[in-house]
Amino acid sequence: MNQTNSQPVDYNLKVVKQFTIMTIVWGIVGMSVGVLIAAQLVWPALNFDTPWLTYGRLRPLHTNAVVFAFGTSALFATAYYVVQKTCHVRLFSDRLAAFTFWGWQAVIVAAVISLPMGFTTTKEYAELEWPISILIAVVWIGVMVVFFGTMANRRTSHIYVANWFYGAFMITVAMLHIGNNLAIPVSFMKSYSIYSGAVDAMMQWWYGHNAVGFLLTAGFLGMMYYFVPKQAERPVYSYRLSIVHFWALICIYIWAGPHHLHYTALPDWAQSVGMVMSVILFVPSWGGMINGIMTLSGAWHKLRTDPILRFLIVSLSFYGMSTFEGPMMAIKSVNALSHYTDWTVGHVHSGALGWVAMISIGAIYHLIPILFDRQRMYSIKLINTHFWLHTIGVVLYIVALWISGVTQGLMWGAVNSDGTLTYSFVESLQASYPFYFVRFIGGLFVVTGMLIMAYNVYRTTRSDVVRKSEPLVAAQTA
Repeated sequence: MNQTNSQPVDYNLKVVKQFTIMTIVWGIVGMSVGVLIAAQLVWPALNFDTPWLTYGRLRPLHTNAVVFAFGTSALFATAYYVVQKTCHVRLFSDRLAAFTFWGWQAVIVAAVISLPMGFTTTKEYAELEWPISILIAVVWIGVMVVFFGTMANRRTSHIYVANWFYGAFMITVAMLHIGNNLAIPVSFMKSYSIYSGAVDAMMQWWYGHNAVGFLLTAGFLGMMYYFVPKQAERPVYSYRLSIVHFWALICIYIWAGPHHLHYTALPDWAQSVGMVMSVILFVPSWGGMINGIMTLSGAWHKLRTDPILRFLIVSLSFYGMSTFEGPMMAIKSVNALSHYTDWTVGHVHSGALGWVAMISIGAIYHLIPILFDRQRMYSIKLINTHFWLHTIGVVLYIVALWISGVTQGLMWGAVNSDGTLTYSFVESLQASYPFYFVRFIGGLFVVTGMLIMAYNVYRTTRSDVVRKSEPLVAAQTA
């Protein structure tokens, strides 16, 4: 346990509160767009013959909204909160922190306007054109200055492990974003990448998979290492394991991107490196999952009565499942079946909705009473309802797409004795149709849960049950 100055700290919770509220807002927006495009796969007429509502334009809007509007807002909110609480100092710069909030909202609004209009680089998770891309870099560097400046001013000699993960995600995503988005502008909203051919593909998936690895994994592991012990009121199961987990994860994850390019023009040795490193990645990933879940040692009974803790722990279960499935799908023989199918989409959403969304929702439910000085959330029953809606929705979604994806892979690879294809593409689409409907229902469950969350948060902020004052307590670091 670190000994720190017991003098109360005037934390900057305003920017944390702003990012937290917008996480909920953008979560509802991004997931609702996802439900709409899922519905379009069942009922194509729902694009209303309008270019702005076609699947091809709304799909990148959906991915950007859930990854960068919802997910990254959650990361910024919790990073700003955790770094203050664990370092026992106020944020490095209130003005710069405010700039990062409003700058990030400007990025999101620009994406909401430009993507439906058809302005896109066509790069997965990096579709935003060069003016917006530059703004992202500026805001991101601002966030890093605030975060690392706060750590530099800390009152503690120790840097809590959550901050290691937050810091790694910020540094690496900045490097990935700037490297992958180097382009030559030819007009205000059109540019061409400086890379070409297989090099461009390699750069894109070095960025694309590590956006998953560092933003959607490392950043949210920082969230896990703070909020699971806090909600469980238990120390981290193994602090030594958390450090081993950190270094193993960041040293291995950065090499995994080429597994997206199996059976392409990328050199075979690069594909094999991506496959091998992806398989090895299973070990540190499960080390982190076990560390988080075992933090509940001696407190398992709390899962019966605490739906917030349930969100956090079940998210770790999805994290473990996704980080087993991902390395398996990176193996070339398995990838031959899974690639380009709905299995990949199911895998992505088991991580995005199961791991990222659930850990974020749990953290937000923990934060809201603190940020608004309330004793507790307005309704624990509504949190429990949200938990079951979300969990059932995710299971419906991913199981449907697993079945659809394996069906597609088998049908596409089936050949007659004379070497011709057994099934046409339309026949495989017909086989997937019922599962698209199940996915749509699963998405509706998830969005309904988010709306219940928004109502619960609103009622909490309007509640008269004020939080009792608490003494400053040093964060547990062992």
